[in-house]
Amino acid sequence: MGENMHGGGDMIDSFGRRISYVRLSVTDRCDLRCRYCMAERMVFLPKSEILTIEELIALADIFIARGVNRIRLTGGEPLVRRGIMELVRALGERIGHGLEEITLTTNGTQLEKTAAALQSAGVRRVNVSLDTRNPERFRFITRLGDLGQVLRGIAAARDAGLQVKINMVGLKGLNEDELEDMLLWCDREGHDLTLIETMPLGEVEEDRTDHYLPLDAVRGRLEQRFRLKPSFRRTGGPARYFEVEGLCARLGLITPMTRNFCEGCNRIRVAATGTVYGCLGHDQKVELRDLLRAGGPELVDRALDELLAGKPKGHDFRIAAAAPAVQRHMSVTGG
Repeated sequence: MGENMHGGGDMIDSFGRRISYVRLSVTDRCDLRCRYCMAERMVFLPKSEILTIEELIALADIFIARGVNRIRLTGGEPLVRRGIMELVRALGERIGHGLEEITLTTNGTQLEKTAAALQSAGVRRVNVSLDTRNPERFRFITRLGDLGQVLRGIAAARDAGLQVKINMVGLKGLNEDELEDMLLWCDREGHDLTLIETMPLGEVEEDRTDHYLPLDAVRGRLEQRFRLKPSFRRTGGPARYFEVEGLCARLGLITPMTRNFCEGCNRIRVAATGTVYGCLGHDQKVELRDLLRAGGPELVDRALDELLAGKPKGHDFRIAAAAPAVQRHMSVTGG
């Protein structure tokens, strides 16, 4: 897109990867406490440290001016953020003016009351985290969750015209016996399914190796029942997609542990504090909040150039390591 009005130009890192996709966390708070994602007694950030809705819009405008055409809103749980619809509407107004798409990753608890508003504001796709359709397991994994509330939210999203993709973290000993049924349920309901390997982010109470499920083995098991054909579909994220013979549902696999997806990385992640991470698995970052508040777009552009110059080639996730790859929880950067 050439030079923007601040003189920053497109965002290209030292490996020649063009950054066109931003995952923008709007809050670190969540109304669930999924065991692999956060500690049971999380301490959340004070409001003064979180970007305001106006600052989130200003930051999005800087990214759009520098060639970002996809923004995904994440959390925590983005739909518990006060003022979230103001942000979604503002981003929706930018579609066709540099921005191609706004999407949302959610746990589904708030979708029943927000799906129609999201659709009218310009959202066309949502990813919903759902690791089980068994109510008791759901409450165990999420510690607080009501499966019925989430399923009603997913149905409301579909009925509002949103394309729903179910994100399911494969957990050995917890939900590995549900993978085939989840795929068939998604097909019946008109959703796609993406399976995700658990990642070593943040200290949690349990040993992740107990529940680590390599998806290469899962794929092998699925191929005993379904014929999977690699798909050329791309959504801007790291998933590899497969067409499933006889089903309308597509299957995606996100395999940071068994198959590194970093060579084509096109994204950066913004925490709700304005901290921008070049990689989910590294602590390399720049702090934009105070720069935005004190100096505006020019200082932010300079900091982004610094981030791009040091963006790592790839993560170093090791599920059996003594400590997590980074200390921050998944909820801080929204995955």
